[in-house]
Amino acid sequence: MQYTLPLTEEDLSALKAGDGVLLSGTILTARDCAHKRIFALLDEGKALPFDLQNAYIYYAGPCPAPKGKACGSCGPTTAARMNSFAPRLLKLGLGGMIGKGEMSEEVRAAVAETGRIYFAAIGGAGALYGNCIQKSECIAFPDLLSEAVYKLEVKDFPVVVAIDSQGNSIY
Repeated sequence: MQYTLPLTEEDLSALKAGDGVLLSGTILTARDCAHKRIFALLDEGKALPFDLQNAYIYYAGPCPAPKGKACGSCGPTTAARMNSFAPRLLKLGLGGMIGKGEMSEEVRAAVAETGRIYFAAIGGAGALYGNCIQKSECIAFPDLLSEAVYKLEVKDFPVVVAIDSQGNSIY
């Protein structure tokens, strides 16, 4: 199944845990360090340097682009490292997350409560994901290098619905 981000309510209702999906559209990258900075800004009541509403965060740190490519290897990192961040971001309007592996029961409950989604990406497939990236731009925290927030335009980005909008999980 092919879907274009951001997903509609109809899309979210149709997707079920275990479905294989090809995503196209805009995703943001953010790992641990970027999440800590995002939370520091939120805690201080400051505006984020990007729009969180209906955004999809890919837990990844893109490698520099080789000549002729938009991005280098860009494989997923372990999603469980973002367990403490995801529920609050979902409640603030995040559209969903993409990562590797299981997330906590608290995240599963927040996904169900907000009607959002968590997609699992394939570990060890960074080169494949890098080839799906059409455009890459650093949009926040450039001093974090690969852990900065990047805006990626992706085409046919393969993922599996890990937690669907009703809270059903493949784990």
